[in-house]
Amino acid sequence: MKNILYILLCFIQFGYTQNPDRVYKSHSEENNIFTVVTNDGNYRFQFYSDDIVETTFIPKAESSTLESHAVVMKPNQVKTAYKYVGNTISFSSNALSVLINTVPFQISYAYNDKLITSERRGYYKSSHEPMEMVAGNIVADDTEKIEFNLTKDEVLYGAGARALGMNRRGYRLPLFNRAHYGYETKSELMNYTMPIVLSSKKYMIHFDNAPIGYLDFDSKKDNTLTYETISGRKTYQVIAGNSWYDIIENYTDLTGKQPMLPRWALGNFSSRFGYHSQKETLETINKFKEDKIPVDAIILDLYWFGKEIKGTMGNLKFDRDSFPNPKQMIKDLKSQNVETILITEPFILTTSNRWEEAVEKKVLAKDSIGNPAKYDFYFGNTGIVDIYKKEGYKWFSDIYKDLSDYGVTGFWGDLGEPEVHPTWVQHATGSADEVHNIYGHDWAKLVYKASLEANPNKRPFILMRAGYSGSQRYGMIPWSGDVNRTWGGLQSQPEIALQMGMQGLAYMHSDLGGFAGANLDDELYARWLQYGVFQPIFRPHAQEEVPSEPVFRSEKAKRFAKYAIEMRYRMLPYNYHLMAQNHIEGTPLMRPLFFEEIDNPNLFNYSKAYLWGNDFLVSPVLEAGKTEQEIYFPKTSNWFNIETDEIIKGGQTKTVKLHPAYIPTYVRAGAFIPLAKSMQSTKAYNVNIFQLQHYYDDSIKKSEREFYFDDGHTVNPIEKSQYQILAFESEKKGGWLHINFEAETAANYKAESKTIEFVVHNLNKKPKKVLVDRKEVTGKYNSKYKTLTLDISWDTTNKKRIKVKL
Repeated sequence: MKNILYILLCFIQFGYTQNPDRVYKSHSEENNIFTVVTNDGNYRFQFYSDDIVETTFIPKAESSTLESHAVVMKPNQVKTAYKYVGNTISFSSNALSVLINTVPFQISYAYNDKLITSERRGYYKSSHEPMEMVAGNIVADDTEKIEFNLTKDEVLYGAGARALGMNRRGYRLPLFNRAHYGYETKSELMNYTMPIVLSSKKYMIHFDNAPIGYLDFDSKKDNTLTYETISGRKTYQVIAGNSWYDIIENYTDLTGKQPMLPRWALGNFSSRFGYHSQKETLETINKFKEDKIPVDAIILDLYWFGKEIKGTMGNLKFDRDSFPNPKQMIKDLKSQNVETILITEPFILTTSNRWEEAVEKKVLAKDSIGNPAKYDFYFGNTGIVDIYKKEGYKWFSDIYKDLSDYGVTGFWGDLGEPEVHPTWVQHATGSADEVHNIYGHDWAKLVYKASLEANPNKRPFILMRAGYSGSQRYGMIPWSGDVNRTWGGLQSQPEIALQMGMQGLAYMHSDLGGFAGANLDDELYARWLQYGVFQPIFRPHAQEEVPSEPVFRSEKAKRFAKYAIEMRYRMLPYNYHLMAQNHIEGTPLMRPLFFEEIDNPNLFNYSKAYLWGNDFLVSPVLEAGKTEQEIYFPKTSNWFNIETDEIIKGGQTKTVKLHPAYIPTYVRAGAFIPLAKSMQSTKAYNVNIFQLQHYYDDSIKKSEREFYFDDGHTVNPIEKSQYQILAFESEKKGGWLHINFEAETAANYKAESKTIEFVVHNLNKKPKKVLVDRKEVTGKYNSKYKTLTLDISWDTTNKKRIKVKL
């Protein structure tokens, strides 16, 4: 406490005092809510856990708005401590402290006795300063603001998906979900915004309010962070942790964990804008089969319900001229292990077959006098489904259930910003401005629930480009919108995915190859798909003028694409474990390198390389014609080149040569990497047969890894105890390398024997002796690659012990 008081004193001396007109009156605690009364309103503080505290300011003459669209965690009975010494009140958990200086008034937050952030003016109201980019979208005379202090060296992340480089400091960014067609290296406003700020000082602030507004990341360069909104709650949560992983786990505890996706979601998708007919759909998949390129799903764009782009949106029924027997088509695809995913939109055009039905059943949002709201946009004259109205929710939900009865196993929700959403439109729960940023979020909830009601034993697949804080809990898989099909478009993708993973949306991905523009650049296409191997969802997609599917590209592009796709499928057991880890802990699949070196400021803006899971270091090739590129290798490990087994010492920046068939990929020394046998579909994957690569290195004395397995489709398998975890350990003792296999099998999962091709890397000489369960075996030593290969049969009800004499 002594240190905290000293820090507070320093803040006050340097002029970081709060609103000088705010005067402390009194304080009290009741039912674990700590209340501070001031002359212009009340502060309420409540801990959700030792690492999360919520702050709400309720101005005089206003009442508390309790509903949160983001938070699902219930406040725990956190043990708190209260002190009042001199002018300072503290309300603390075991780790996080709220500090209230009474004169002059000041709210600050400390974590483990270290100041992390403080309010500057805190809450205040002032004139709205409109931004040209959202003129007509964010309209208000005054806006409500919450203002914080920043230190000079803080790097800031957050605000959802943007293409701005990793550091968002210096920008004032609208919180208004809106598509940006054909963006490249810079986009200040995109489909998916969130009221979230993360700081390089290892804390997060989540502004828990749905209506539109802004986040100002010190645009005036006066060390100020400002949240700004047209209306709503004056509530935010401060989330802290000892590591970035802790912070994200705490945040996803607060807003919800991503459910397990179906295993096929980690496979390759056939997707374009779009397939015009049943015949074309089936022929496309047949081409994949002929070329022996793995594929797990096909996505049908808007031609499934109409022959034309314009005028048909809202039909949401198969056009029987083009798709004469959709049930048979879906059945035929299923017989080839291919899932069917359909696009849907929330817009019902006045020219669509369902307009009269939608009006009659009162499912549409209204205008100011209570009629169905109608307005024009690119696709025609339209209304929008009011999912906040019970009639609209049920009607839309029933459509998804009916389509599920056809055998559809995934849904694509497009234009869910919503793309056009005039401020005068009224929903059952409020104006367009109040629900705009949560529409996609609540739509995902509708689709998620409808999917489970239709198929209680199948994990939903929901692809959407707009949502809100916490949308991950509804299984949402976001993508980065209509990116330009250029090198500039590719260059922004890693940072977008990395940032969204830090904000809880771990499955952010891009249209591989790029969407907008008729660019047939084979090198760009290959490099984008090679990056796609190490992004969460592998889904090439493009406008109609350009084939997105490798089967319709040049032989050279097809060859490179096939190599990338086959690598993606071989990594299925490793990637599936990342899915489970994300579900359990909220951990992103793609991770920036400052997660690894948390106190290295040189990495705070770095996205040229990143971690895929814990053990892969990946550096995408983002420029044309490159033959080499610089990569930073984290100092926490040595790194094996996955193709050559060259070992690179960590803690250095090194120039590496590039290969046209793959991007630079390295494996952490000491890692165990499970790889699947080649397959044409994830349905052909056998969890009991795999290759296990162990990257032995003298620098690692002991190494442990575990990998999660289940059947790939059961809903809530962990809660149902239908899973198995395989644990692998290696330790060097004297002149021996000891390797142990052990399994944890849940109560309702059948333990089966595994057939494992076990490969140990970096053995400079042929081992003198190899023992498997105390029996001497020969194994195969490759002197060129310095690897030892053992064929292991493992009954997972028992431990397996291997000893290698070095």
